[in-house]
Amino acid sequence: MNLISAPHQNSPSNQELATFGGGCFWCTEAVFQGLAGVENVLSGYMGGHVDHPSYRQVCTGTTGHAEVIQITFDPRQISYTQLLEVFFKTHDPTTLNRQGNDSGTQYRSVIFPHTQEQQAQAEQMIAQLNETGAWPSPIVTSIEELAEFYPAEDYHRDYFALHGEEPYCRMIIQPKVEKFRQMFSQNLK
Repeated sequence: MNLISAPHQNSPSNQELATFGGGCFWCTEAVFQGLAGVENVLSGYMGGHVDHPSYRQVCTGTTGHAEVIQITFDPRQISYTQLLEVFFKTHDPTTLNRQGNDSGTQYRSVIFPHTQEQQAQAEQMIAQLNETGAWPSPIVTSIEELAEFYPAEDYHRDYFALHGEEPYCRMIIQPKVEKFRQMFSQNLK
């Protein structure tokens, strides 16, 4: 497995990166932005075969990319395992290529580890969740090789914070964020 980040993916030495895809990146961005220890969350695309894809291209499901978020976090404040816990509790990791009404490979549940340690932690958590029956069906989250991260267009950044009154945000993102805040109240900024 090639776990070398591209140059623009580097972070300061006291920070680490995590990259997850759990459906619409507007939803996952809104959740992870609220965690203490998370310095930045950037929506983008990873895992496909098209260089510098656009949102329109990714939405066709033909580029191979997933909508992802790349999280810059301080491991002294929040661990990668804690990020994985939030990831698995705030989306449905048992539906292949689907989150709610969003369907297609671009919405797959996926983890792109940046290190061997992250890969081992992700594998261990998936095994543990399956063993304990945390979900009624087996987890289908894939662990894929780290690839080039392409930041999404500027209008996707801070989408929920800037457009919270839009119907999609009120009906889909707001309930997810509220559930997250209740479940992880001790970990909020």
